[in-house]
Amino acid sequence: MARGAAGDVEAFRSRVADVVDHHPVVVDNHYTRWFAKGDTTRAEVRHLTVQFSVFSHQFVEAQLRKVINAANLDQYRAGKEILMNELGVVFRKEQRGAAERTAADGEKRAIAAGSGDTVDPDLVGTEGTVDGSRYRHPAAHFEWLVRFARPLGLRFEDMGKRRHAAPSTLFFCDELLRIYGSEDPSIGEGASFAVEHWAAAGFWKELIAGLRAFKARECPELPLGFWTWHDMVEDQHAAHTEDELVEAYRAPGFDEQKFLHGAGEMLDGVRAFWDGLEADRLASGRAA
Repeated sequence: MARGAAGDVEAFRSRVADVVDHHPVVVDNHYTRWFAKGDTTRAEVRHLTVQFSVFSHQFVEAQLRKVINAANLDQYRAGKEILMNELGVVFRKEQRGAAERTAADGEKRAIAAGSGDTVDPDLVGTEGTVDGSRYRHPAAHFEWLVRFARPLGLRFEDMGKRRHAAPSTLFFCDELLRIYGSEDPSIGEGASFAVEHWAAAGFWKELIAGLRAFKARECPELPLGFWTWHDMVEDQHAAHTEDELVEAYRAPGFDEQKFLHGAGEMLDGVRAFWDGLEADRLASGRAA
């Protein structure tokens, strides 16, 4: 039976499920499950914010490496879409004339405000392309996270650098560089699939639930747009992961074992990040 036939693909999906769908960080993230209860202190929200800011900022380097190591032009362009959006080029649906100018003005206001619990996808796009779109400093994901952190008493200088990271966060960032940005296309695709699957598995929603409770309790000025926007994006990505899995499987030179190895190791890196936050919480004397 030739690769790409239905039986082969289904068997491959089953093996991917064993590695990815059942990984502990996907099915049972202790930290985010606790965080969703909404009992976080300001110090705990600050700690999450700083560690997440390091991952968010260092991810740009991993994504650039993924672009550089792309196996073909389609992957190269797909990687650049993510990279440029991270840096501040918004996703835009195709628009024309007055409608385009109206949407662009609304988008600029929404990004500049950076407030509210929701983000209108027609103003700050969650789908479309960066091709032909506009770059805006405030639309960079890290800047968006910096605006979120201000009501918590955190400054730009307090965030995003490797020196701010716990050892577990640094391990995760280094694994992103090594595995997600791998020169081997099968390993990189496995890591990419695993990251997308993890991101769509619900951790954003758990963090948002906890942050909304914290905001209502003691920090009403806290803008949650960074978190709610990413949650909307991942809900959309989830619908495409199966197609991407089949596409990877059918690519010339695909190595299934390397794909599965890359996926598993990448999720181990993700788990190290969250387990580090959980360990820090427990070390402070905060029980579940």
